[in-house]
Amino acid sequence: MENDLFEFEKKYLASGKKLISGTDEVGRGPLAGPVVVATVIMPLDKLIPGINDSKKLTAKKREELYRQILDVAEYVRVEMVDEKRIDQINILQATKEAMVNSIKNLGVMPDIALVDAIKSLPVGCEVVGIVHGDALSYSIAAASIVAKVTRDKYMAEMAKKYPNYGFEKNKGYGSKFHMDALKLFGPCEIHRKTFLKFLDK
Repeated sequence: MENDLFEFEKKYLASGKKLISGTDEVGRGPLAGPVVVATVIMPLDKLIPGINDSKKLTAKKREELYRQILDVAEYVRVEMVDEKRIDQINILQATKEAMVNSIKNLGVMPDIALVDAIKSLPVGCEVVGIVHGDALSYSIAAASIVAKVTRDKYMAEMAKKYPNYGFEKNKGYGSKFHMDALKLFGPCEIHRKTFLKFLDK
């Protein structure tokens, strides 16, 4: 465990906070599929080695840590906001909506919610937004792994339903294969229509 990945938790534990949650999202940038948010409260007296920003881990390592996190987490809540809602209210508002729901539906109100990047959420407890929080906070990093593995599994399932777009590999992001498929086949039901305005040009 990198020491600096526990600095925020250590600071708030020292100030008397006991229930410290971490919240992160995955899927703000893709052209298809939902944005996924996870909130976790991890036991902070026995840390899982290797937890880090999900983007810095291999898929195999994420899967391994995902199982460990679900085994030991005190509380976990995952919320998805689908592409239709994203098109309706925009990706930032959809991300915030999923974050609020994941914290409010966690099963307990945290003493403090550590959130990646977003500084203010109407959830009923203190919220601390941390820029690059998934690389700086153990709790947010754990949430990033849960969100990433959950979304990747979902997109792999969508790849079976919509096999033309390579979702099992690109996860809905705009890879060359995906872009070529969009030009050839047009969008499918899970594409974010507001993200595809380039197709009209």
